[in-house]
Amino acid sequence: MVLFNGVVTATGIAFLMLSVLLISALGYALGRIEIGGVSLGTAGVFIVAILFGGLFYPTLTNTLVQSDVSYVKNALKIVENIGLIFFVTSVGFIAGPKFFSNLKVNFKSYVLLGIVIILAGGLTAIACIFIGRASGETDFKRLTAMVVGLLSGSLTSTPAFSAAKATVAPEYEDIVAVGHGIAYIFGVIGVVLFVQLMPKITKADMDEEVKKLQSVETGTAKKYNGQLILTDSFSFLPFMLAAAIGIVIGGIKIPLSAKGMSGTTFSLTSTGGCLLAALIFGHFGRIGRICLMPSEGTLKVFRELGLMLFLVGAGVAGGASFVVNFQFIYFIYGVIMTIVPMFAGYFIAKKCLKLSLLNNLGSITGGMTSTPALGTLIKVAHTEDVAAAYAATYPFALISVVLVSQFLIILF
Repeated sequence: MVLFNGVVTATGIAFLMLSVLLISALGYALGRIEIGGVSLGTAGVFIVAILFGGLFYPTLTNTLVQSDVSYVKNALKIVENIGLIFFVTSVGFIAGPKFFSNLKVNFKSYVLLGIVIILAGGLTAIACIFIGRASGETDFKRLTAMVVGLLSGSLTSTPAFSAAKATVAPEYEDIVAVGHGIAYIFGVIGVVLFVQLMPKITKADMDEEVKKLQSVETGTAKKYNGQLILTDSFSFLPFMLAAAIGIVIGGIKIPLSAKGMSGTTFSLTSTGGCLLAALIFGHFGRIGRICLMPSEGTLKVFRELGLMLFLVGAGVAGGASFVVNFQFIYFIYGVIMTIVPMFAGYFIAKKCLKLSLLNNLGSITGGMTSTPALGTLIKVAHTEDVAAAYAATYPFALISVVLVSQFLIILF
């Protein structure tokens, strides 16, 4: 099979599949290791994927395709996107029964947190730009492109990354990508560790915190009289239908500039679209007597499988980019842009909004647009109810980070 200027080999495809499976197996083994009661969990897959990308990406490229490296990037992107779609669709179904009533109760809090977290990241980015200028950077446009890329990576935000690349001058698009890759690694790991460490630092009684979360008047899943009709034994049909509708919704582009569709646009992307569609499916739960709600077991499997595939795809590509483009000062900028928004959101949620710990941390994962951290928080809390706070904060953070990224490029 000829693709672009290269030839995809059967051996190469087998090697790619073998790599995904081995990375997953070793990652789960690493994630099981606990130090002081803290573990990487599924994020262990991300660490192994990064190491694999840094060490073996050239081997993967040479084996999979003889001369066109773009195929490898596209293949990894497919793995990443399928995983992301599975994960966020599962989260939407899980959060759906309580989402809208929860949003009604805490709407102002979620809006404020989503905006505050992103603004804190934006202000930190501005500080980094001025520090870079004071340190002798002379190409200010290049510096801004790098910092905006770092911001999107530190918040693990693909929409912000895409918007930034579309806004900068063409010669700086690669710089945005470099910054995103450098900051992305800590952007994932930092939030994963944060949601595990804060309950320990605050010496929280997790059983009590779960009761607080569940005692909030967020509504309950609807109870139906009579026997509902299942579409299939695992309820794959409504799951896949919601994901398909979500991809269509996510592909709708809203113009943000006078150039219309040829200029800068905003979209929910597959992530936001699938989340929205699944929330609606989960909220209503049925059409007549036809059940639209997948079983709990199905949702758990898709959630974990999706997270695993997402981390493999993102980690291998991120590891390759990290090794090639790493500069220590930019890595530090990225770390700061992850830490400052997290703590700003946490303290505002705690001191001003008086949110319970788990509602607070759930909102942080949404505000930081951190898919892996939500998966970790669910395991830490031993309840999937935290997904509602993530789902409620995420849309406001998503819109804010896209606008802030474009504003920084225009301003500087």
